[in-house]
Amino acid sequence: MKWDYVLFEKKDAIGTITLNRPDKYNAFAGRMREEILEAVESAGRDVDVRVLVITGAGKAFCSGGDVNEFVEGTSKAIADAGTATSDRMTMCKVVLAINSLEKPVIAAVNGVAAGGGCNLALSCDIRIASEKARFGQVFTRRGAHPDWGGIYFLPRLVGYAKAAELIFTGEVIDAQEAFRLGMVNKVVPHEELHRATYDLAGRIARNAPIPIALAKRGLQNFFKMDLAMALDYEAYALGVVSKSDDFMEGFKAFLEKREPVFRGR
Repeated sequence: MKWDYVLFEKKDAIGTITLNRPDKYNAFAGRMREEILEAVESAGRDVDVRVLVITGAGKAFCSGGDVNEFVEGTSKAIADAGTATSDRMTMCKVVLAINSLEKPVIAAVNGVAAGGGCNLALSCDIRIASEKARFGQVFTRRGAHPDWGGIYFLPRLVGYAKAAELIFTGEVIDAQEAFRLGMVNKVVPHEELHRATYDLAGRIARNAPIPIALAKRGLQNFFKMDLAMALDYEAYALGVVSKSDDFMEGFKAFLEKREPVFRGR
């Protein structure tokens, strides 16, 4: 598929969505939100994609909503908020699609991630940041309210008090501070971001996809589970994967002292 603001490529079981509006710091504009949704859903349907990477073209990851569109009143975010319930808003569909995707999603944050762009990164399972990355919940500095799941993801990563501080002040923090707070998994030199991201994605892609999908769902619900519920879920998941061909392949490969070849079935 060809889109105006999004690029998609696939290599070695890794799909990559690149936000492609570099002259505007990859700010959301026009059909860009719909295109991201279509790309995520396409990756979800593709059995050859086992890991999805989201990144930005040029110097930014994503600077959030296009300011010009907000001023002109043409932003899709405003239109959606004014005419539709939240579960029908495109940005909500994107976040829910990433969250429900039965494949790990890695944000490779190559530069500024502000507003909705910051929360798009937070909606991913794992974040690797360039040392040039910057993160900002800048909504209140523009008279706006957080969207793209910010009030859900941020406190789960950094705690309520710090999330409140970051949202209320709109402060922009650097990559090292984001790492210290637990917003990102790793910070790497800018020129090593691609290698570090795809090294991690490759290590994940080589593992069995069925238990990864089940583990992702379990991890997402850890706030809701007590120990007994977690143990029950693990027993259920183990029962599912034990019926797969990959389960037997993993143990055979171990005994035969070779790398397993998982086929997702």
